[in-house]
Amino acid sequence: MKNLLRSICAIGIFSTSTISAEEITVGYFLEWPTPNQYAQTKKIYDKELGVDIKWVSFDAGTAMSAAMASGDVQISFSQGIPPFVIATSAGQDLQIVDVAVSYSDNVNCVVRTSLEISKENAKELEGKQAGVPIGTAAHYGFLKQMEHLGVDTSTMKIVDMAPADGAAAFATGNLDMVCGWGGALNRMKQHGNILMTGAEKEQLGIQVFDATTVTTQWAQENPELLAKFLKVTADMNARYASNESEKMLPVIARTAGMDKDNTRETMAGFSFPDIKQQLSKKWLGGGTQKFLKQVADFFVSQGTIPEARDSYDSAVDISYLKAAAKM
Repeated sequence: MKNLLRSICAIGIFSTSTISAEEITVGYFLEWPTPNQYAQTKKIYDKELGVDIKWVSFDAGTAMSAAMASGDVQISFSQGIPPFVIATSAGQDLQIVDVAVSYSDNVNCVVRTSLEISKENAKELEGKQAGVPIGTAAHYGFLKQMEHLGVDTSTMKIVDMAPADGAAAFATGNLDMVCGWGGALNRMKQHGNILMTGAEKEQLGIQVFDATTVTTQWAQENPELLAKFLKVTADMNARYASNESEKMLPVIARTAGMDKDNTRETMAGFSFPDIKQQLSKKWLGGGTQKFLKQVADFFVSQGTIPEARDSYDSAVDISYLKAAAKM
C-alpha cells in the first residue's frame, strides 16, 4: 500500500495539466453494467454536454485515482469508496459529486468449495492464499469480514489481483480465496461460496456503494458540464427504473462487455438512488462524509494507510448535483 501511495504522489497529485474544453475523459469499469452505459454508447452525453466524451476502462478504482492525478481522466464513474479514501487521505484533491450505485451483494469474497470453510469455521483460512484487489471496496470488505470472523490476516498470503485476474486464477485452483465484483464475482462463485451475505455485511456497517468522483480543480472550472453529466446519468437511471430496462439492457451488456443474462443478473443486485435520495442525510447530506471517515480510520488501524484526514466533509460537493436537479 505504501507503494500505491507513493505512485499516486509521484505522478503528480497537484497536476497542472490543462483540459481541452472540447473533450472530457471519463473512467469506467468493464463487467460493471449501469444504466448510464446506454447513454455512453448512444452518445447522449456528447450531445447533451456539447463536447466529445472519451471513455476509458479500468480494472480498479486505485488506477482511476492515479489517472485523475496525472490529469488523464477528469471524471471517474462508479469509483469505489475505499480507493477514493486512500487517494484523498494521501492528499489528492478529489471530490464525490454523486452516488453512482449501491450494491452490497455485488462485491464479495469467495472461498474454494473443496475447503468446506464457512463463517462458522473461518479461522481455517489462516495460512491460506487469497487474491484481493488492494485498496478497493472488495479489500475493505475482506478486512472487515476477516476482523469480524476472527481471522488473523497476517498469517495469510494476500496477493494484489484485479477481479478478472483473480477469477481466472481461482478457476485454475491457484487460490484458496478471492475477492471481486460484477462479472468476475459471478465467475468466482462457480468455484466457491461466500462467507457473508450483503445483508450480513451491512449489519457490520459495511456500506458498499460507488460514487462519481472528479478532480476538484476541473469541476470548479467546468461546473455546468459536470452538472449536465450528472443530469444525463440521473435520466438514464430513471429510464431504466421505468419500462425501458429491456430496451436498454442489450446496449448496456455490450458496453459492459457481458452477455445479456449475466448483465441482468448483476444489475438485479444494484440500486441507483435518485437525486432526491442522494441529497438526503443518509447519503451526501452527511452520511457519506461520516462513512468516509470511518473507512479511513479503519484503514489506519489496519496499517493500510499512514493517517486519515480530520474530516472528509470537503471531499463531497453537492452543488453540482443540486444544479443537475434544476435542469
